[in-house]
Amino acid sequence: MDVQTPRQRKVLQGIELRYMLTVNLDIHGSASVFELIEQLDYQGFSIPGRASKTVSDALRWEMRRGRVRRLRRGVYGPGQMPRSTGQYIHNRAAALRDEADRGLHRYSDAYWDGLDDEH
Repeated sequence: MDVQTPRQRKVLQGIELRYMLTVNLDIHGSASVFELIEQLDYQGFSIPGRASKTVSDALRWEMRRGRVRRLRRGVYGPGQMPRSTGQYIHNRAAALRDEADRGLHRYSDAYWDGLDDEH
């Protein structure tokens, strides 16, 4: 009998959430709060509480540091940051994505075999 462990999403909050939002904006460009939440969900993360409020609060924090800028109500874009800061944040975000992938068993052969069966 093949016993599967439950898939768990990585819960993002605090600095981890801010880093993922900053990186997603830096890579993909401007996005609405809803689009950012969808990106994080697709990447295997969950956000505690009311997601739109939590994301807005995190973006406001990053705006004060200039790493994110508000384009209009509910829409944000990438700001500016020193290269060393950007590199650190991107590296930390990559580690968080790897952690989320492990939580969803995206590294296991069974995950990839299951995807092949769907097509």
